[in-house]
Parts: sequence; structure tokens; C-alpha cells
Amino acid sequence: MVDVPALRESFGRVAVHGDEVPLYFYSYLFLRNPHLRPLFPAGMAAQRDRLVGALIRIVSDVDRLDALVPYLSDLGRDHRKFDIVAEHYPQVGEALLATLAHFLDRDWTPHLAEQWTAAYGVVADVMVRAAEADEDRAPYQEAEIVAHDRRATDLAVLTVRPEGEVRYVPGQSLSVETARRPRTWRYLSPANAPRPDRTLEFHVRAVDGGWVSPSLVLAATVGDRLLLGPPVGELALDRSDDDVLMLAGGTGLAPLKAMIEHLAAGTARRRVRLYVEARTEADLYDLPALDRLAAAHPWLAVVPTALSGAVRRAEAGRAAEVALRHGRWGRHAVFVCGGPAMVAESRALLVRSGIDPHRVHHETFTYRAGPAGDATTVDGATDLARPSDALTGDLR
Repeated sequence: MVDVPALRESFGRVAVHGDEVPLYFYSYLFLRNPHLRPLFPAGMAAQRDRLVGALIRIVSDVDRLDALVPYLSDLGRDHRKFDIVAEHYPQVGEALLATLAHFLDRDWTPHLAEQWTAAYGVVADVMVRAAEADEDRAPYQEAEIVAHDRRATDLAVLTVRPEGEVRYVPGQSLSVETARRPRTWRYLSPANAPRPDRTLEFHVRAVDGGWVSPSLVLAATVGDRLLLGPPVGELALDRSDDDVLMLAGGTGLAPLKAMIEHLAAGTARRRVRLYVEARTEADLYDLPALDRLAAAHPWLAVVPTALSGAVRRAEAGRAAEVALRHGRWGRHAVFVCGGPAMVAESRALLVRSGIDPHRVHHETFTYRAGPAGDATTVDGATDLARPSDALTGDLR
């Protein structure tokens, strides 16, 4: 058994050094292993944030293997697309231990070294086993953009057709690479349930200063080729018969829409109330499609809400505020997807209203890229009452 309190306490003392920690880690890693440098992007600022985010998740759940193992397995499978192999893991572990020893200085004891070595051994073992179990599948597959619908200045809905079947659960995400930004990946949630024609719908908002999202929104065209990584993430409908409350902000609508399509294709008829939060008219970019779904399925109701009075059809207030005015949701399964602030505020309001926190589901897969990645969380969903809040702004 690892000494969980010692791991958390020591990592807390290291984390206060902020950006110096990942800077030291990567400097050590590349100086000792220059052959690894080509696997990483030229600009390392976002990658440094992702390292801290992954460490926070691991340390937070180190005593909850039921939560940690699926997360690490996703990482292991996903790392295959970066040409990461089992031989690389000891090199990364050496850099991690050297970084901890550097910042803890005289507080780095043989006991801590033993505990961190054991903890990293478990992490590496789970990731390697998951990657090896997936070796019969390609680490990614090609897809073609077959439709590009610009819905707003900074937002587009892309329809892509993969060469083969993509097996994902509505609510999960896929990493996407465009040839316009080689070896740079951004994670997107399909906005549809699996279809017979295999097409996927992605909602993409261009982020200022980003690399991938502006390229997909502003420059991509029909016929462009993309690469799609394996599905990741834990957000999904449960198997209960409970009715569902959904709160969406921005392109956080995408995974919720996929879940609604999944319910529409099945036999279960759980009643769903979807509240879509908007700041401007443009934030209701997919309202016509939602209206069509609601017209076809009486068990679905769509309620636009707005933070100002300038949005037509929208009821004033945040999605959570309007929902709480409309009813009591203690027996519902609740899903919240939006920006980090929207998710955190909505969850706090719902829990204060008396809803069991375990009924409030939101994305907790804080790792959102690897050696050449472009985002730490899906656009619109995160589990961030922890120091990783700062990581979610880099949705490039």
C-alpha cells in the first residue's frame, strides 16, 4: 500500500512552485532523452499545464483505483498515437522523481522516493497494459470533412466521415488532428450518437491564440482530411430509468445532444429537460436542430436561457437558476457541460438546492492531450474544484 497522505502532502508542496515544476520536468526529460523531443510540440506552454493537470488527477484519486484505472487506461490507449512505447515510461518516471527531489530538496526522503516510485509503477503498468491490449487496433484513423457549416464568426459545425467505424459512447470525446497543424491534437465531443453512415458532428469554437480550433473553424474546408484518436472520457448516461436534467453552455451542448440522440434511438423513454445557456443569440447556434428533436420526441423539452435580456425566446438567468425555478430535480440524473465557470457554478447551485452531488455528472477527464496535444479538457466540461481550474482555458 502506498502512503497516500505522504504523496498528497509532498505534491502539494511541489505544486506551489507553479510553472517552474513542469519546466524543470521537461528540461530534465529532454536533456537526458533528446530522442523524445520530436514527440512534443514546438511550443511547450500548454503541454506544461497538461502535465500538472494529469498529476493532480492521479494524486487526487490514488486511493480510488476504481476511478483512476479507467482514466489511466484511456491515457495509455490514447498515447499510442504519439508513438509512445513501453520503453519510454521509465524515462518519464526518472524525470518525475528528479523533479520532485529537486523541489522538495532536503524534504525528499528515502520513504518519499519509495512511495513515489511505487505509485508511478502502478500508473505506468496500467497505461502500458491498456496500450498493449489495444495493439490490434490502429492508434488513429483518417476522416474527411464532408460538411462545414459556419454558424457564427468563431463557431462552426463540422460533419466528418471516418474511413472506418468509430466505437464511442455518447458523451465521450475524440482527439482530432488536422494536416494544417501536424502533431497537434484537440479533443472534441461528437454531437451525435453513432450513425449507420458513420458520420460524426463536431461543434468547434475558435479560441483566441489557439492552434487547432481556429484552423478548424476559419480555414478548414470540405474535403480536408483529419486524424481521429480513440475515444476517451467517462461522461455517459447511466442505465437507470431516472428522468434527466441537462444544462448546456456553449459547445458543451455537443455531448448532451449526442446523449439525447442515443435515447431517441432506443426504447427507453426517460423524460429529458435540456436548458441551454446563452450570452448572445449566437450561443443558440443549434436551436433549430434541438427544436426538431423536441418536436419529434414529446419526452424532450428544450429551454433556452440567457444571461441578458437580448436573446429571443430565452428565459432570463443562468441555466441552473432557471431550471431550479421550474422544478425540483432530486430524482433526476443531472448532466452539466459548459465552460469551467459555468460547470462549477451550476454544480454549486444544484447541490445547494438539495440535489445529491452523486447525481450531478460532468466531465472529469482532465487529461486532454499528450505529447503534441492542444487541450486539457473537452470544450465545456470539467471537474474543477481543484487547482487544475487554470488548465481548462487552453482549448486550442
